[in-house]
Amino acid sequence: MKYVYLLKLRNGDIYKGSTGDLRRRMEEHRLGKVESTKHFRPLSLIGYEAYQNHEDAERRERFLKTTGGERLLKQQYKNAITQPYGEVA
Repeated sequence: MKYVYLLKLRNGDIYKGSTGDLRRRMEEHRLGKVESTKHFRPLSLIGYEAYQNHEDAERRERFLKTTGGERLLKQQYKNAITQPYGEVA
């Protein structure tokens, strides 16, 4: 399986990534081993999608990083995005 995941960073931004091992990757983020998120900890996983096909997951991740994808995320994850940090499970 390939996962596309969304993290809410301490500064309120949403990080989009993909991985084949979601638990391992979340631990790397939590420990500050990921350069792009290490200065924005703590962070929260607000959502993920699972794909059987690697190319489908990569295509979805690329889309979510576009303007249209950002707009879609703001609609789909409105509550998780607008809640103050720490209230997201």
